Amino acid sequence: MAASNPNQETIRLQEQYSGSKKWLKWGPYLSERQWGTVREDYSDDGTVWDYFPHDHARSRVYRWGEDGIAGISDESCNLCFGIALWNGRDPILKERLFGLTGNEGNHGEDVKELYYYLDSTPTHSYMKHLYKYTLEAFPYENLLEVNRQRSKDEIEFELHDTAAFDERCYYDVYTEYAKADTDDICIRITAHVRGHKEGQLSLLPTLWFRNLWSFGLLSEKPIIRVEHSAEVVRAHHPKLGDYYLYFDPPQQLLFTENETNTERIFDTPNASPFVKDAFHRAVIQEDAFLEGNSSGTKFAPHYQFQLLPGEKVEIKLRLTKKAKLEDPLGASYVTTFQDRIAEADTFYEQFKKGDNTDLANIQRQAFAGMLWSKQYYNIDMPRWLHGDPGTPPPPSSRKHGRNHHWKTLNNEDIISMPDKWEYPWYAAWDLAFHCVPLAMVDAEFAKGQLILFLREWYMHPNGQLPAYEWAFGDANPPVHAWACLQVYKMDKARNGNDDKVFLKRVFQKLLINFTWWVNRKDHQGNNVFEGGFLGLDNIGVFDRSSYIPGGGYLEQADGTAWMAMYCLNMLEMALILGEDDVAYEDVATKFFEHFTYIAASLNDINENWTGSWDPVEGFFYDILALPNGEYIPLKVRSLVGLTTLFAVMELDREKLKKLPNFYNRLKWFQKYREANKEYLVIDELDEQGDILLSLVPPDRLVRLLQALFDENEFLSKGGIRSVSKIHETPYEINIAGQAFGLKYEPGESSTGLFGGNSNWRGPVWIPMNYLIGHSLRSYAQHYGEDFKVEFPTHSGNWISLEQAADELSKRLVSIFQRDELGQRLVHGESNFYHFDPNFRDLLLFYEYFHGDTAHGLGASHQTGWTGLVAELIDKSMW
Repeated sequence: MAASNPNQETIRLQEQYSGSKKWLKWGPYLSERQWGTVREDYSDDGTVWDYFPHDHARSRVYRWGEDGIAGISDESCNLCFGIALWNGRDPILKERLFGLTGNEGNHGEDVKELYYYLDSTPTHSYMKHLYKYTLEAFPYENLLEVNRQRSKDEIEFELHDTAAFDERCYYDVYTEYAKADTDDICIRITAHVRGHKEGQLSLLPTLWFRNLWSFGLLSEKPIIRVEHSAEVVRAHHPKLGDYYLYFDPPQQLLFTENETNTERIFDTPNASPFVKDAFHRAVIQEDAFLEGNSSGTKFAPHYQFQLLPGEKVEIKLRLTKKAKLEDPLGASYVTTFQDRIAEADTFYEQFKKGDNTDLANIQRQAFAGMLWSKQYYNIDMPRWLHGDPGTPPPPSSRKHGRNHHWKTLNNEDIISMPDKWEYPWYAAWDLAFHCVPLAMVDAEFAKGQLILFLREWYMHPNGQLPAYEWAFGDANPPVHAWACLQVYKMDKARNGNDDKVFLKRVFQKLLINFTWWVNRKDHQGNNVFEGGFLGLDNIGVFDRSSYIPGGGYLEQADGTAWMAMYCLNMLEMALILGEDDVAYEDVATKFFEHFTYIAASLNDINENWTGSWDPVEGFFYDILALPNGEYIPLKVRSLVGLTTLFAVMELDREKLKKLPNFYNRLKWFQKYREANKEYLVIDELDEQGDILLSLVPPDRLVRLLQALFDENEFLSKGGIRSVSKIHETPYEINIAGQAFGLKYEPGESSTGLFGGNSNWRGPVWIPMNYLIGHSLRSYAQHYGEDFKVEFPTHSGNWISLEQAADELSKRLVSIFQRDELGQRLVHGESNFYHFDPNFRDLLLFYEYFHGDTAHGLGASHQTGWTGLVAELIDKSMW
């Protein structure tokens, strides 16, 4: 069926950002895990996982958000909708996703469910989600016990490994949303019985209000009540107004209150039996105590089915502002779904690469994961530290504990999350990478996200960006400027939008952040940087964010490289803005000179600094500076040394002619350093060719690329490893009488540094690979076809740098592609995904990938930065 308008989704985006219609008022903003978060932790000692566990979530009211399965909410998370299920065997309703906490999993926190984001347009005019529910009892205890018994050296025990999936009998539950208007959402839930068994299934599409009244934040309590017929309820909220939920006739209407079951949680009597978990008692125990209830703050129509093998059922609902809608689930409902699906197909047609349906499927599910991972996020640090009116104050210990220095932070926004279960809180450097694929489908949203983190209610008064909620003060790699620049360029190239206003807005605030980095992370004032950098946490021989052995300090090759990259990003922005405003030429000069100083510190050798480059081994290393003046290179071949490739930029000679003040200053500075025999960033300065600014001189670039493309070192079938494979023989070093070491670990890490899910000791990480490919293309642009590299090293196959970047992209994309046997590397040895027809086209975009086999590891739904694969597919030649 043809779309009602071939450009309708683009029109909706234009309406959203012109302010004429609020298409983004509703979306997939409901978290998938609100329990076990720092926001909900009011313990004395900050034991986040223990204070609010999964077992409490069904019975205990949240303060800062809500969670659910396949859920949506309004942009302020006042009114929420999600699905709940019961298979007739479980001890509880399946209202939210189950997983292991950081203390329970053998590799840290880990969701133990099977669910997939299948589709979404940027305005969420159409969305599709799949949840696979067990036909047998959900194996809560089995998952907990088996993983608890496994060591860090063993793989995780997953849901599809349990007996519940032995005979491949389960439910596929699809939840779809189609917007008839900004406040008119058609909902379709379809459940299929897979396998040879029959089953009992209860479906409870649930509508509820977030509880703000108990915390003194709403003067009027909202209410959901039966309206003019048995198949519609009215949800009234003092801020949202009235919404109506129409639905197919159920067996039962269930109403309760979104209030804590104090008897179960705190062993104190309930003021009313109508508490948050009342549906569990009503459905599972078949207790009729809710009969006659016709209002509350939580509502669900209850549908019960006895299903035969292969049978499917469908439930239709509609959430709308329209009262007394005629035939709400009839012809207009059907047409809305048909039109929105066709319009989604039309929108994504622009990204298709020929007739390759597999690549199109990978890319579309990557986009879906990016868009479904938007989440309502709220924390008001003054209120969190001091408490709500009329409620008991938080423990006094928090005034001196986690995040207490961030007293100006006040966040309440829709934010792109790394993973709405494993990381249901923003991470600043993750978000920078998210914005690249997001810019392909919704450049304005991507720009808005980047601006948001530079606003005064996010940025600390000292200029630091908040890292993530476990420790806002941690130092993430400074990639925000890079992301701003990429999104600006993508918007200009794709949409013809030369948004220099955006560039100016971010540039001014990034100046403040850059100054914070220079003032806080350059210990000796020598333009060499240190200070941990959470992003590559356990890649070192010791925790680089805490005490340094021997009482010294660590001069980080990667810390220095990130700052060099930051300089070039700011320089490029200043030059773009300088084309229209001469005032930016001065600051452009500042960043050019600062980059030169950083490059000299990293590469040069003088009486005060040994430099990070090892001329014998051809690699950049961290340097440990001891109090006695001794400098010890830590010779781990890893991404620490490879990040030096990221700081590269070509200055276009023709554009420089438009910036004479900057160009004259550049020439003077270069000649001045040459006259004083100081390190030169530009090898040859003439009046003809373009100028390359790079942290890595050509001869050192050749050496680095030899290691980069060596399959015995960094190059794997799925991309570039984070640690060289030569460290299968462990690297060991003695510092001040203490032994330290590191070995190549292609899968999960055996170290406890930064928790079980944190592993940079071998696996492939998509964002780092993306930056490597991006840098290769920058070098290729300058050096041209004559600069050849051997790919792989020792193969005798010599290709250009542009071709090498393409080959790297292909390896990354191949992780997700179906091979000649119909199998995908991402799924490892899972027979389900390779051979079950109801699994074979489903993708998971993991946090990182095994360094040898390329199967997925870590957070299973971290489409955030792994969603970069969508842009790799779009950019590369196939």
